[in-house]
Amino acid sequence: QVQLVESGGGLVQAGGSLRLSCVASGSIFEISAMGWYRRTPGKQRELVGTITSGGSTNYADSVKGRFTISRSSAKNTVYLQMNNLKPEDTAVYYCNAHSRTPGTVLGSWGQGTQVTVSS
Repeated sequence: QVQLVESGGGLVQAGGSLRLSCVASGSIFEISAMGWYRRTPGKQRELVGTITSGGSTNYADSVKGRFTISRSSAKNTVYLQMNNLKPEDTAVYYCNAHSRTPGTVLGSWGQGTQVTVSS
């Protein structure tokens, strides 16, 4: 199993920036990609973006051009840099690890980190 800890959430005004961190531990050798997700009350979890072990990234259309996913040199920490935040970005943000098997997550869905964007 992979253990994941998210941090960096908080309250920010619209147009501001925030940087989230996700630290992975455990069987990190199994990880082929990392993903950032978010969820608001009454909605299902939404994929924000992913980064592969090779460094390739993909983003949801709603955050494209504003959010950037990066990885530490040690590859055990993934970041989500969020710029030009909008109120609709308000959500609990989660990270998870993926194996090479499509649709498989390696970690449990934890408490995430709350991001609140005010108008």
